Formats: sequence, C-alpha cells, structure tokens
Amino acid sequence: MGLIRKILNSRSKDDGNFFIHLHRILGFKPKDYEIYRIAFTHRSTNLKDEKGNAVNYERLEFLGDAMLSAVISKYLFEKVPSGDEGYLTKMRSKIVSREHLNELGKELHLLDYVISSISKESFGDNVHGNLFEALVGAIYLDKGYNSCERFIDKRVIKPHVDIERLEGKVISYKSLLIEWCQKEKKSFYFNVFEDNGNDVLKHFAVKLSIDNKLVSKARATSKKKAEEAAAKRAYFALQNQIENR
Repeated sequence: MGLIRKILNSRSKDDGNFFIHLHRILGFKPKDYEIYRIAFTHRSTNLKDEKGNAVNYERLEFLGDAMLSAVISKYLFEKVPSGDEGYLTKMRSKIVSREHLNELGKELHLLDYVISSISKESFGDNVHGNLFEALVGAIYLDKGYNSCERFIDKRVIKPHVDIERLEGKVISYKSLLIEWCQKEKKSFYFNVFEDNGNDVLKHFAVKLSIDNKLVSKARATSKKKAEEAAAKRAYFALQNQIENR
C-alpha cells in the first residue's frame, strides 16, 4: 500500500482539515488514516495499487452497505420483538433507503472531502450516500464491529430512527401504486419518453395511465425518478380510494 500512501499524502495541504473533520465525525482517533482517505477517493482519479487493482471507495461502499444492514437488523430484532420477517425487512429498507443515506452524507458534508478528478457539481445525489457507506466500511476495517456499531448508533439510529414514524413512511410510491392496482385488478402503464427541452441535462417525462385514463405526469433527470414522481402525484390524487380499499 506504499504507492497509495505516497499518492494520497501528496494532498498534504488538505490533510489537516480532512483529519480534523474526520475526528469530529467519528468521535474517535483512527488507527489507519489511509483507509479513510480511500473511503473518500472517487474512481475518476484512476488510482491503482502495486498490483494494478483500482483504489477508490467502491469496495468500501459495498462493505459499509453490508455493515449497515447487519447493525440495523440487529437493532430492529431487539427493539421490535413482535415484528415478523416481512415487517423487519420493510423497516430496515426504510432506514437504509438511498434517500436516507444521501441525507446522512449531506448532513456530515462528506462530499467536501472527496478526492476526484471531476468537479463536485458533476455528481448526482447518490454520491452522498455512497460516501457514507464507504465511511462505515472504513470504520469496520479500522476499528472492528463494535466501533462500527457505535458509530451507526450515534449517527443513524439515535438521531433518525423513530419506529412509529417509520411505520408510516412510504419507501416507494410506485410500488405502493402498483400493489394497489394489482389488488384492485386495474391496468396501469408508465409511458416514458425523453423530454430535454432547453435543459442542459437529459430529462425524461412520464405519463401514468390507470385503466387507460391519464392520471398524472412528471419529469426528472432519470426514468426511475420520473416514474416515482408520477406515481407520487397519482397516489395523492387517488389517496382516498387507495387508503379506503
């Protein structure tokens, strides 16, 4: 890992602020600073180790995702003894949803310390959650499971997990709407097409029809976001029917 250390340490001008911020986020002194630098290294740097392996946060992101799932699963298992497998799975999905992880990454200003060869304005929202997962993965490798669990408890569970509130939180309006249509034997169709207009970024528009009747429209920078936005509008337009089924 000597080559990696040499490359990352070449950014020594920024290291002071990075390590001060890192200490504040973690609440403890790291043993291996190098692993945290990797946790903030974007693939656009094209860094490689002596064996030619890519050096960026993506592998740590994978590990952090698994650790978050394990710690949150244990918390829910102990907190809600009456919850069955389906309930626990649904609640865990709400806690570790991409939207929530992105909010956590923004809350900690993780993007401020990413090492990248592209501008920060070029990143989408998901980079915030990706960095948060990578940070969790780095903590696990540096300090082990117990420290990782304490960090997740401090940064995720205590400030943000409210079981009663989460029970009423909708993860996906699209899934909710599709489930309702299937139960009520209604046909539905998401008509997706490109709709760039004068926008610099590519946009997609969606027309959502239920039983061959146009119910809602939406547009966004991805097909998935546009469909979710259209489904959300349709849900609120049909809320009384859906909730009183």
